[in-house]
Parts: sequence; structure tokens; C-alpha cells
Amino acid sequence: MASATQHHRRAMAVLAVLLATMASPTATRAAAAAAGGCDGDKFPAGRSYAHCAALPYLGARLHWTHDAKTGSLSVAFVAKPAGAGGAGWVSWAINPTGEGMKGAQALVALRPSPAGPYAVNTYNITGYKPFGANSTAISFKTAELAADESAGEVRLYGKLQLAPGTEVVNHIWQVGSAVTGGAPTKHAFDKDNLQSKGRLALSGAALAPAPAPAAAAGVSSPAKGGSGAASPSGGKPSAATAAASAPVLMLLALAAGFMAIV
Repeated sequence: MASATQHHRRAMAVLAVLLATMASPTATRAAAAAAGGCDGDKFPAGRSYAHCAALPYLGARLHWTHDAKTGSLSVAFVAKPAGAGGAGWVSWAINPTGEGMKGAQALVALRPSPAGPYAVNTYNITGYKPFGANSTAISFKTAELAADESAGEVRLYGKLQLAPGTEVVNHIWQVGSAVTGGAPTKHAFDKDNLQSKGRLALSGAALAPAPAPAAAAGVSSPAKGGSGAASPSGGKPSAATAAASAPVLMLLALAAGFMAIV
């Protein structure tokens, strides 16, 4: 009996070590994003979207409808500004030429004045320099740009004209804490801020995150990011969700084996 008890204790100790080893930050982050969900977001009348994804960083969600034949993409990006009392800005961008900040075509929702309504600026991010108060032209035609606030979060709306047949885009999202002189100031450089990017399949199925390049020191922009995969609502399970599930399934199999031995 003593030998069986000792064997059981050793088995449980091994399982504990495996659990700690296999619960990688990537899997944990993906599982947390999936649990957060996006289906509960509500929008004003006339705004509805075919797909949504809980993004793995900054507590953000993305809703979108894409017409592959025409290239029309309608989006609603939801996130909480980083400043106290809801101050700051939120941003969502597509980078048609790469995975990082440089080259991103950004939509930024902000209040140009503290007491004023929200507005949406566009920025073509050509380098690592502060943004101005005025929009710059981006490579996509835009329409219906708007933003509002609900329960402390900002909802950024817009329609982009992509090339017909586009299936996957590199997207970047970000939040900042202040707007000065009508311009968004630099965001924080915490881990979540530096990893807030990924690849998005416009059909509704998220893709695995792209490799994260080394962060550039001293860079400021609403579209700065690292890497991350979305957890979509509907469609096929994402690669991130599968990665989060694999360790759990392996642990269950190991547990069954140990129980059979004991």
C-alpha cells in the first residue's frame, strides 16, 4: 500500500510539472482572448457585421464584413483608451507592405478637443515620428468614418476599399492615453502594446500570429505592435485556439495513463 501511495504522489508531481511547463504564454493568451469573446458587443441601429474577433492584446475586439468580389471592407473596432477617465485614443490599421508599424494605413479615433465629439483621422505611417492634428492620405479609399463611446470604450467605424480578391491582411491595433493639440500622443511600450498585431483572414477564420520583429527603441505611433492571432466568432477554430487546446489534451492523455498505472 505504501509503495502504491508513493507511486501515486510521484505521478501527481510529474503532472504538476508538465502543467507548468506546457501552459505557454501564447496558449494562455489565446485562451483568455477566446474566453473574453466579442459576441456581446452592441452597436447603434444600422450597424451589423458578419464576423467578429476578440483580439489577444489590449482588450480589443474587431467586427467586420468583407465582400471578396468588390474588396469592400466595413469594420468596427472596439477598445478602451489608455488614459484616466477615458482620455486618449484608439487605433486600427492595415499594413499592405509588411507586418510592423512602418507602412501601416491607420484609422485613429480621438477627441480633437476634450469637450468635443469623437472624430476619426487617417494616417499613412511612413516612419517613426509624431503624428499631427490633421489626417494624411492613406492608400485605401475610405468612407463612413465615425466613432462613438459606450461604457468607457470607444467604437471606431469605417469602410475601406481593398483590392478585389484580398483574402488576408496584416492588421495592427493600439491605444494611447492622451491627445495634445488635436494630435494623438505616443502610446505606452508595455508588452501588450508591442505585440498588438497579427494576420486576419477576412473570411472570418483567424490565422496564426506572424513572427514578432525586434522592437525599435524610442518609437512612437498609434500603430506600433508585436504579434497576435485573433479568436474569431464563427467559422473554423483559429490556430491560436488550437494551440491553447493542445497542451490540455496532452495532459488529459498523460493523466489517463498515470491513472491506469496506479
